[in-house]
Amino acid sequence: MKNIKIIFVLFIFSFSNCEKVVDIDVPSTEPKLIIDASFEVLFDENPVVANTIVKLRLSADYFDEVIPTVTNATVFLTNLSNNAVINFSDANADGNYEPVNAFIPAENVEYELTIVYDNETYKGKATRIKTATFNNVFQGDETLFSGNETEVKVSFTDDVAQENYYLFNFTNNQFLTVEDRFFNGADYNFSFFYQEDEIELPTTVTIKMSGLTKEYYTYFRILVNQSGQNSGGPFETVPSSLLGNIINTTKEDNFPLGYFHISETDTFTLDLVERN
Repeated sequence: MKNIKIIFVLFIFSFSNCEKVVDIDVPSTEPKLIIDASFEVLFDENPVVANTIVKLRLSADYFDEVIPTVTNATVFLTNLSNNAVINFSDANADGNYEPVNAFIPAENVEYELTIVYDNETYKGKATRIKTATFNNVFQGDETLFSGNETEVKVSFTDDVAQENYYLFNFTNNQFLTVEDRFFNGADYNFSFFYQEDEIELPTTVTIKMSGLTKEYYTYFRILVNQSGQNSGGPFETVPSSLLGNIINTTKEDNFPLGYFHISETDTFTLDLVERN
């Protein structure tokens, strides 16, 4: 248990004040494993590359400033079409597990992620999700309320053959989720605005567009709403027990926090300049 000192300042008519110290017991909770396994296949690169890092952390009490890393887990993927195993290691002992050998998730293949930690086994499954590609990205001249925002205009063509869900990452952990309910199969364009305190011009940003499953789309929207845009990434803080698609097969009630997902990702690099 932790004791938090809360000071109430009472202003008296004479403008003098007194202090009353109240001790509040804040219960400590058992830490849960946080799993950030959001893979990106950058298919617009030549050759194709992938970000396939599994980040393992432990949840902490609300007022703790440090999120503990997990460096002693066993992590591997299984290709469920041929049972091939891809082993991961934490070479830098920072809780970030990477494939021992270069690995690009294949299309139309289901992968199972397995994590063994503290004598318990966690498993989740994912398949590579396709995305559209950027038609164009450029800096616009419009602003919003303060007049000091920086506009980025984005356009792409949605695939008519299926329901699509997208995640846009505008650098500095600025995320936007989009579904094609109202523009299925059409050309779509929108504007994103950086606030004045979110970016320093001139600068270069890399904007990403990733394909999502409907389930991960819903999960991510809730996660960002809870953790905020500027918290160091949505998986850096987990304010509530938001269940993902990974289960504890050893002890079901000790469920993990986090998600396993594989996205195709298109990227666009843009130079942003100051406008008068």
